[in-house]
Amino acid sequence: MKPFGYVAAKSAEHAVALLAEYGKGAKVLAGGTDLLADLKNSPHPPPDVMVDISRAADMKGIALTDAGLRIGALTTHTEIVESPLVAQTLPALAEAAVVIGALQTRNLGTIGGNLITCVPSMDSGPALLALDAQVAILGPGGRRTIPLSGLFVGPRRTSLAPDELLVEIVIPKRNVGKPAAFQKFGLRKGQALALVNAAAAFWGGEGVFAEPAIALGAVAPTVIRAPKAEAYLSGRPISEEAMAEAGRIAATEAKPITDFRASAEYRLDLIAVLVKRALAGSLARVTPNQKDLAS
Repeated sequence: MKPFGYVAAKSAEHAVALLAEYGKGAKVLAGGTDLLADLKNSPHPPPDVMVDISRAADMKGIALTDAGLRIGALTTHTEIVESPLVAQTLPALAEAAVVIGALQTRNLGTIGGNLITCVPSMDSGPALLALDAQVAILGPGGRRTIPLSGLFVGPRRTSLAPDELLVEIVIPKRNVGKPAAFQKFGLRKGQALALVNAAAAFWGGEGVFAEPAIALGAVAPTVIRAPKAEAYLSGRPISEEAMAEAGRIAATEAKPITDFRASAEYRLDLIAVLVKRALAGSLARVTPNQKDLAS
């Protein structure tokens, strides 16, 4: 491998300044669990310089704020799994984080890095998308906030400019504590890419599906929502039959591929099953007259 330079950023702003200074020849290093593997196997030359952001304290931590639940982009998957605040307000994300790679991967890998890979089978994406997560992006021109869905352009393609950085993820205050659940199916119980993954969320304290949301991974070029299935559920009395039908509708909204791991037809069947299970998991977290925990 060709040698490359290395520089450590002290903060998010410092990292952005370094990215602007080195331009397209720079690569961002956080946990490195995806990047280092790519460097070893890529036919392309390595970057001119690696900008290490792992010491940027302002990009770490999990906290409730006036805006909602803030998760720094450098928060590791293990920190998410072990966070009492996540367990209380966003258990679906912990369910997703605990099945990402092996323990060593979860100890190093970050939620921001998982999102930035833009791999359709990412596990953190559906849980966050189902709760209308926002992402804060910092660049030379300042800070901007966009819906998480706006970050995903295609497989391994984000909407970030070369000198921009994902700094934090925020679950809006209205969705903090919203009952949600995550489901994944892979070829192994551990260290497996998802054939399909799914997350669902809804308020159900009054016996009907209120503000339902369904998100799917590994079934399209990016993580997607299932708006037709959501519309079917909205305002409908909660029942097992309705959850099963929502799963069948969600399958019609996906565009899975056939590859060496599974056929498109098999993935469509999985969508129907996993959506139903995710909805049932959300229902198990519903309490009477439940309100968001941030109010």
